[in-house]
Amino acid sequence: MTTITEYFELPDGFIEATPTTLHQCVPGPALIHLEGQREPAVAVVLLLHGNEPVGLRAVQQLLRQYTGRPLPRALTLIVGNPQAAALNQRHLDHQPDFNRIWPGTEQGGSPEADLFAELCRRLEGRGLFAAIDLHNNTGRNPHYACINRLDAPFLNLAALFGRTVVYFTRPRGVASMALARLGPSVTLECGHPEDAAGVDHAREMIDAVLHLGHFAEEPPRKGAIEIFHTVAQVRVRAGLQVGLDAQHHVRLEPDLDGLNFQLLPAGSRLVNVHADARDPLIAIAEDGSEVTDEYLERTGQEIRLKRQAMPSMLTLDTRVIAQDCLCYLMEPLTLP
Repeated sequence: MTTITEYFELPDGFIEATPTTLHQCVPGPALIHLEGQREPAVAVVLLLHGNEPVGLRAVQQLLRQYTGRPLPRALTLIVGNPQAAALNQRHLDHQPDFNRIWPGTEQGGSPEADLFAELCRRLEGRGLFAAIDLHNNTGRNPHYACINRLDAPFLNLAALFGRTVVYFTRPRGVASMALARLGPSVTLECGHPEDAAGVDHAREMIDAVLHLGHFAEEPPRKGAIEIFHTVAQVRVRAGLQVGLDAQHHVRLEPDLDGLNFQLLPAGSRLVNVHADARDPLIAIAEDGSEVTDEYLERTGQEIRLKRQAMPSMLTLDTRVIAQDCLCYLMEPLTLP
């Protein structure tokens, strides 16, 4: 994997491919440039995480919709990790997380990071109208948009997807943050991988952006969107076991992901912990500092919130927890 593969027409078999067969026509990370009635292109990022198929399915639906007629605007597809998609995994064991190694990453120095740096250089030479990175999540979450700039075009792009918007500046090295230097960008969280409504929602969003001529310079009207600011990422300390049973160091309740996007008061329980588990959870702020004592406290064999916060991305998928985190904590954000 030394260079990014670039296509100027849709590879044979792309429309019919499933996430598990896409690698047969697009073997690795790739750029696919499709002509439209306007330039510059909208970039759509798909399958950065191989177990999140919404991007591929939404794009396939969109392209079928435009069979025999031109796209309203040029479209550039950024295909992430078809090798991991073949095995329905977030990423393969020997790979880094493909949504943590874009320019600006704190995990540089890998061939994959160099590859995505080259991808961004190629896009910079072509220009972008907007960028949309499509994801699923494993826990129960609403559909929501994530941005890392509060400029009006970013807010208006997010508002096209819905009322719920999350502002974040960490983790570093994500696609939407790198592509924000080229144009308004957004990460869309489209529900569970089997959520057909998430695919429809994503397709409608892409189609809407393809029809835009420009982004308004004024932010959405007051009350049109609700913005939440990510204040901490909560991780399980390395080496500890996570699961639903009492013998695990960190024990998850079966309805844990029902707490997502609920504004929880101080004292709310997140997880149970084994008596022998020392400092089982770590909270990391957006500046990289540890803020565990600010947000979490241990009461007996429970970890509780020390202050009001809203979790997102809580999941019962222990592989995802190990590869990424237990959850993010958010607080409401009011724009001036």
